[in-house]
Amino acid sequence: MTHNPSFVPHPAATVTATALPHDAYDFEYYEQRISDTWLLEKSVAVRTMRMPFVAVPVGGTRRGGDYPVSCLCFGLKVRDLLLGQPGFPDLRVQWSPYPDTCFVVEWGERPPKLGGDRDATTLGRFYGYSEAAITAFTGRRCHETSSSAMPEPCSPTAP
Repeated sequence: MTHNPSFVPHPAATVTATALPHDAYDFEYYEQRISDTWLLEKSVAVRTMRMPFVAVPVGGTRRGGDYPVSCLCFGLKVRDLLLGQPGFPDLRVQWSPYPDTCFVVEWGERPPKLGGDRDATTLGRFYGYSEAAITAFTGRRCHETSSSAMPEPCSPTAP
């Protein structure tokens, strides 16, 4: 199926920047995890539908960034909005590596190409997350994997 923005259920592709990055729905998420929090003051709160999400520029330990979008129309509008903003070099719209979205707007260096399962520590450092945030994520992910690997045995005599 080809992308058709004139298809009736397709939303109008409007993209705006809100006045303050603090208005972004995910601002606190980044505030708690990013190493160089000063980048948040230089970020842009981008609204593609109803809720704004933050686009964090590169700088300090952060070498690249991305902003997932639902379709190519929104990707092009987000790219155009960030074009010329400091901290958003080499803007490009790519197919998304995430299973819940089709496209992603990327900037800065290209994300590292890793083996079958992308290494969370390497990616975390690439995107400028703090070591504490990376450790918390990898520890939780390891626990989820190990607990889901061996399901609890069923017992007809269990209470």
